[in-house]
Amino acid sequence: MSKRYAIGVDYGTESGRAVLVDLSDGTEVADHVTPYPHNVIDEKLPLSGIKLAYDWALQHPKDYIDVLTQSVPAVVQASGVDPADIIGLGIDFTACTMLPIDKEGQPLCFNPALTNNPHSWVKLWKHHAAQDEANLINEIAESRGESFLARYGGKISSEWMIAKVWQILNEAPDIYEQTDRFLEATDWVVSQMTGQSDIVRNSCTTGYKSIWHKKDGYPSKAFFKALDPRLENLTETKLRGDVVPLGTKAGELTEAMAKMMGLKAGTAIAVGNVDAHAAVPGVGVVTPGKLVMAMGTSICHMLLGTEEREVEGMCGVVEDGIIPGYLGYEAGQSAVGDIFAWYVEQGVPAYVQAAAEQEGTNVHEWLERHASAYKPGETGLLALDWWNGNRSVLVDTELNGLILGYSLLTKPEEIYRTLLEATAFGTRKIVDAFHDNGVEVQELYACGGLPQKNRLLMQIYADVTNREIKIADSKQTPALGAAMFGAVAAGAANGGYDNIVDAAHKMARVRKETFKPIAENVAVYEQLYQEYSKLHDYFGRGENDVMKRLRSIRKEARH
Repeated sequence: MSKRYAIGVDYGTESGRAVLVDLSDGTEVADHVTPYPHNVIDEKLPLSGIKLAYDWALQHPKDYIDVLTQSVPAVVQASGVDPADIIGLGIDFTACTMLPIDKEGQPLCFNPALTNNPHSWVKLWKHHAAQDEANLINEIAESRGESFLARYGGKISSEWMIAKVWQILNEAPDIYEQTDRFLEATDWVVSQMTGQSDIVRNSCTTGYKSIWHKKDGYPSKAFFKALDPRLENLTETKLRGDVVPLGTKAGELTEAMAKMMGLKAGTAIAVGNVDAHAAVPGVGVVTPGKLVMAMGTSICHMLLGTEEREVEGMCGVVEDGIIPGYLGYEAGQSAVGDIFAWYVEQGVPAYVQAAAEQEGTNVHEWLERHASAYKPGETGLLALDWWNGNRSVLVDTELNGLILGYSLLTKPEEIYRTLLEATAFGTRKIVDAFHDNGVEVQELYACGGLPQKNRLLMQIYADVTNREIKIADSKQTPALGAAMFGAVAAGAANGGYDNIVDAAHKMARVRKETFKPIAENVAVYEQLYQEYSKLHDYFGRGENDVMKRLRSIRKEARH
């Protein structure tokens, strides 16, 4: 029998990537990236130029189809693999990235009569303009004693489905009425490949982002009515659709899509997944005690457990949400790589840019090398990592970043190192929250772009958390995990796998080199972490709401 392959398509914030994977050992045969032509839409709508309000983040759904029709044919052609030997395809996506569709299954923004309304477009995961709705959801759920609230760390995020849907209802009721269904983008893309009108929802995004529970289902109609009488029947109408486990075969590739993608019609298509969650089997983690950090513009932290525990600020605990047979816990930081990029783009002086160019390197590498010369604590600086709000453990998008300890002698590399340390302290908060509430964290796994590029960052994380960190061998771990689920959708009888555990045992890889904590660094970082914690609670738990007052003043000034 000839070799069998699967394709994983990883949809990120700014681009999509297809990876062709050998199912015998996980070798990544070919990959291709398609940048989104419209990127993140956060200032004005395409064509019309209509300005968007603060905290909006939209995308164009056509960009997602472009990834399928450009990157998938590219990896098939580059590899020389016979499409007949590609037995499955899986995708992963940022979440909650949601869109309203009409009765034909098409995005409302494709309708010329609706395209000038921002609410007809895809709302990206980092769309934070539904914070008022999220606050009310939490307030009403707490007052009613809703049991689901504890499963999400005590707070539902403005990034998630229900808050975004409610914002549409409040601000654009006509769009709400014309919406047949609100979908996660990952489920919509799958429906475009399979052509099925009976669109299925995956258990991962539905569980983590739409308050769905395997045993209890969605919250009650009474709860939704308490939010807004117009929402009473939301889950059985505009959120309808069977919720199926990860690895389920959603359908088969249609003739039309197969022609555009360079694959064979009938190729098994797995249900959608979340990018970070797909990375867990991608690094071979299929048992508890191992926290996986998907590190990029933000970080998603994932952990398996055997009992349902309440953990402050977690983004959810979902049965079978990551690996079947376990409870999957999720937490996260809403900005990490984004913070480093912000500093390089907006805060680095011209002489650093010039020095990096002269040395034939990029600014990030220059800063990392110079920052590595400092010992922990030597900069005299401390920062809070809230440039894009706080996802865990405070779940508050209205918090902002802070750096303390500047002097006239402060250098750019010192600031850069401090920002690296701040994100590590944020991860330590999450690790402690899990560990202190009975969900053990023995070691860390890291995947994504940052661990591949920044050794200083990974050593700081090991020192701050006082835990060994293992690094994914794959540079495209979510796509590798998505391909694994594609192989599971195809099944062992067709050359794939019958479950994700078997797939992970054969296909996942981590590097031999690990990052181990250095005792003297651990001691210093413990002192700094205690100071970070004081600032964290002072500004984050209501003792001083200056960050929110500043946001309010800015909002008034802009109007």
